[in-house]
Amino acid sequence: PLSYMIKHQYLTPPVKVDIPVTSYDFSELTESSQTYTLAQVEALIKKQKRLTPLIIKNIIDITQSYHRKGVMIFSSTVNHAQEIVSYLPEGQAKLIIGDTIDAERDQIIADFKQQKFTYLVNVSVLTTGFDAPHVDVIAILRPTDSVSLYQQIIGRGLRLHPGKQDCFILDYTGVGHDIYSPEVGSKKPTRESVPVVVPCPQCGFENHFWGLVDDDGEVIEHYGRKCKGGEHDPITFQVIACGYRFRSKLCEKCGSENDMTAKSCHACGHILIDADAKLKQARLSKNAHILKPDSIAYESRIDKRGNPFLEIKYFDFDAKCLSEYHYLNNTTSLKKFNINFLRSHLKRPELSPAIQSIDDVLRFQKLLRMPSYVIARKQEKFWRITEKIFVEDL
Repeated sequence: PLSYMIKHQYLTPPVKVDIPVTSYDFSELTESSQTYTLAQVEALIKKQKRLTPLIIKNIIDITQSYHRKGVMIFSSTVNHAQEIVSYLPEGQAKLIIGDTIDAERDQIIADFKQQKFTYLVNVSVLTTGFDAPHVDVIAILRPTDSVSLYQQIIGRGLRLHPGKQDCFILDYTGVGHDIYSPEVGSKKPTRESVPVVVPCPQCGFENHFWGLVDDDGEVIEHYGRKCKGGEHDPITFQVIACGYRFRSKLCEKCGSENDMTAKSCHACGHILIDADAKLKQARLSKNAHILKPDSIAYESRIDKRGNPFLEIKYFDFDAKCLSEYHYLNNTTSLKKFNINFLRSHLKRPELSPAIQSIDDVLRFQKLLRMPSYVIARKQEKFWRITEKIFVEDL
């Protein structure tokens, strides 16, 4: 994790500087669940064009006041980058974009590393694979909902260099990423999510995931998928991944567990349909019904033969309901319930309670979560729940 690397002096400490000028407002892009386009970013920059010279003046003031040696500016678009360069001191700024020819690009980078100029402006081309250790200011003027990309951008300024004490992080996007939150490694799934630490039950590694905590700070739910821990092989020195899955995608054909991002089953090769495709297919089908649950109810019932069973009801905002039924009266039915229901519904799957009866389910229901969507399909006169989609699937 970033904090470990900094603490043990493998990286330069980042310092997020409070910005006294107004930042860009990209909220209509970053708060949407949809992927935004370059044209949308360009349009927002044009609407807020008056802010750019103020922002660049602030970058220059900070650079000069604190005697900074190397400044990397990450811009939103080519037009935006060209405008930025026009406001920077003449002869002290260079621009690299995707169309910059290789020879010119190599020369610009070489000159920058030799500190022949101070400001290097780029558009999505120097986020990775670039190393200029003297960089001590990172200015972010482009929006991103990718936590890993944000981490990569900041990383351009964290290389160790003689005399370098820290690296200023100037974020003018208004997005509000925390410098250490990128350790979580994925986009924040809900507004209420916070970084949480979840030990792996298999190897003990402390994973950093998005999750929810109670008033006492205890983790009540997390959205982690797979343990990030591993061991070094003493002979080959390679890192052997732990591989423990907190969440997995079950193959509908053979029942094997797969990584949540898998496109096909590792065991049988069956194509695994992703959540978006499932929703799209269901919306196009006359025999499918999609319900977005607002609440869930667990009830102990008795069938016509006197056998107890568990009914689970999902209600939406309009009180429409879909139900599923589970018998928990033998080893086979308990195993089926564990595979088909419990593993995906547990808020913390690594702390699986011992479920042996319907009463156990009712007692532990606070440990269970609702899916984001429930898909049911018409079977004769009834609707049967066939798929559920959870927040980490989206």
